[in-house]
Amino acid sequence: MSETTINWLAEVEKRKEELVRTTQEFLRIKSVLDESTVREGAPFGEGIRRALDFALQVCADAGMATKVVEGYAGHAEFGAGEELIGILSHVDVVPEGDGWSSPPYAAEIVDGRIVARGALDDKGPAMAAIFAARIVKELGLPLSKRVRLIFGTDEETLWRCMKRYFETEEMPAMGFSPDADFPLIYAEKGLTHLVWRQTRDAFLQQGLPARPHPDARLLRLNAGLRMNMVPDRARAELQAAGRPAAGIAEQYRCFLREQGRIGEATVEGDRVVLAMEGVSVHGMDPSKGVNAGTWLVHFLAQLDLDERAAQFVRFTETYLHEEHYGEALGIAHTDPEMGPLTVNTGVIRYEAEGDAAFDINIRYPHSQPFEKWEPIVLGRLKEAGFVQEIEDHMTPHRVDPSHPLVTTLQRVYAKQTGEEATLIAIGGATYGRSLHVGVAFGPLFPGRADCAHQRDEHILIEDLVRATAIYAEAIYELAK
Repeated sequence: MSETTINWLAEVEKRKEELVRTTQEFLRIKSVLDESTVREGAPFGEGIRRALDFALQVCADAGMATKVVEGYAGHAEFGAGEELIGILSHVDVVPEGDGWSSPPYAAEIVDGRIVARGALDDKGPAMAAIFAARIVKELGLPLSKRVRLIFGTDEETLWRCMKRYFETEEMPAMGFSPDADFPLIYAEKGLTHLVWRQTRDAFLQQGLPARPHPDARLLRLNAGLRMNMVPDRARAELQAAGRPAAGIAEQYRCFLREQGRIGEATVEGDRVVLAMEGVSVHGMDPSKGVNAGTWLVHFLAQLDLDERAAQFVRFTETYLHEEHYGEALGIAHTDPEMGPLTVNTGVIRYEAEGDAAFDINIRYPHSQPFEKWEPIVLGRLKEAGFVQEIEDHMTPHRVDPSHPLVTTLQRVYAKQTGEEATLIAIGGATYGRSLHVGVAFGPLFPGRADCAHQRDEHILIEDLVRATAIYAEAIYELAK
């Protein structure tokens, strides 16, 4: 078949039923990090390993050569030549959370959408890339380069998969990740996963005076699942002291009504349990969500609490509640190319007899480097007896807009959509930055709502088909 006669969309339409069915099967595998089922060959649990095996089997059935790297990652390859083109996807997903209108792993089709955790991020796009590669292969088009579909398993946590994979495997000359937005993302902010921790001993060493008659003692508070998600659930347990438990509960109910928030208060003896609901969104843009954890602390600020809890609440109120851009911390900065520095409080843990800790996700533009803002943050933490642990840190990533990778993908997108392929810089972290020369390319089309990491995550079947056609032509153009 001549390349000038290929109707890429028509080729996908021929395989549409199989594409949708296979995507649904893939999404029905619950591939969330599961420490309880970790074993050799499944470093992040059985569910993620099953998802990796499923993706590789679809590739193998299409005639590609596959390889598993100790369960951390895998790849499927076809084509010939010295140069390698990489397409990087991930098979793991964030926890499903609550409040779905259909089961999160049923992958039901609702109003033309496949609804499931991972439908958009990133199992739907991963399957689109597999079918795109399969189309190129089945058409028998001549290639001068090798094409490798690389599948990671730990993208939603610490990227240990890619770190292990590239210890032994070849680095592609260039490539893309189908795990963000169209038209094309060429620049990504730096990303940190920080833990701010205060032990009980560290608090006691501060020698703060005891409060003689507090309203209550905060026993524990928990909110959030991951540093890169805005918490949509929070729970606090208090022991009433200077005030009746029922009075604290009623004050909380009034707070909920006044603030327009959703939650509940229950009383058992002298114990009060407070629950708060928020709105979870991706941690790269926390201002779009409602952080249940900091909002619950915002209520606690109205109470006279024991001295440790009071310090914990004061710290949260000052530096984290509705503080999405680091103004109070003193690190706010906006870059004309990459946008603002952002701060997401993804997980909050407080135990009266144990640690108080925050899992913090700070994403920063290249013009506000880590070395500049970290000392400022450390000063704020020291004042409150907290220390910082760096769980992960990825520096900013950028590909020159004139690079052939960028211009080729722009040309393909414009040809298939009839729209200008503008370049985007984001606060998210995609596997594009795992490559020396890598970008993010779809699958979210302009104007579509970004539902990644949210309840009722979905991908429109129409968009899945369109993205597959774009990926097929892109793979061919990069590798021909």
